Amino acid sequence: MESYTVVRPEHLNHYGHLFGGCLLKWIDEIAWIAASRDNPGCRFVTIGMDRVEFHRGVELGTVLRFGAAESCRGRTSLTYGVSVYADDLETGREVPIFSTCITFVRLDEQGRKIPLPTAEPSLV
Repeated sequence: MESYTVVRPEHLNHYGHLFGGCLLKWIDEIAWIAASRDNPGCRFVTIGMDRVEFHRGVELGTVLRFGAAESCRGRTSLTYGVSVYADDLETGREVPIFSTCITFVRLDEQGRKIPLPTAEPSLV
């Protein structure tokens, strides 16, 4: 799944760069949306995020591209890799600014872990 956002004034820290907490929130939301779309009817909650290391600062007006894809699947949990790029709209180039893996667990209505649906074999 791919998604985009623009860094606006309300996303900046006191130094004038993107606040790391905003980026982490967007990553969590985008990965959760990807997992939910890939697994309809499943209720997921975040249980962990891999390494958090910001590669460079991001300025006001920057367009960010997020890419999220499943990277690992267990019995009750799954992990999505998320990469974030800053787009340079003048040159068309992208600069990687962040990447991580985020893990979700499937829960029932009472908050108990339940197995993920099994993948349907493709009919090719």
